[in-house]
Amino acid sequence: MVSRLNPYLNFRNSAREAMTFYQSVFGGELTTSTFAEFNVSTDPAEADLIMHSQLETDAGYTLMAADVPAHMEFSPGSAISVSLSGDDEAQLTGYWEKLIDGGTVLEPLSKAPWGDSFGMAVDRFGIQWLVNIAGTPQG
Repeated sequence: MVSRLNPYLNFRNSAREAMTFYQSVFGGELTTSTFAEFNVSTDPAEADLIMHSQLETDAGYTLMAADVPAHMEFSPGSAISVSLSGDDEAQLTGYWEKLIDGGTVLEPLSKAPWGDSFGMAVDRFGIQWLVNIAGTPQG
């Protein structure tokens, strides 16, 4: 088996909604498991929350997420960003436009000093995204 590294996002009661949103942005197959499915819910009110979800996209991205139960600490914020980068301008710009819908643009997607197009935003679920589209190499 090949090792891989991918983002694992935590939410408070909104993992299902967030992952459905990310599936609408990136496409792909979304699988979800609830706390009740594995009989690990200590609070009946949290039984239908997401214990684990995984989005596998056609572009090869993997994004995982879960709801943090009420008895565990949850501190949303800017401790981590999800970075999208590549040279497919149409694809990455499309992702950007969908991610900023209902979110906050921190840095507009525009030409950066290093020659690429770059933007930063926080989506409507509080997740910070960085998008970098490779510029045309100078030759």
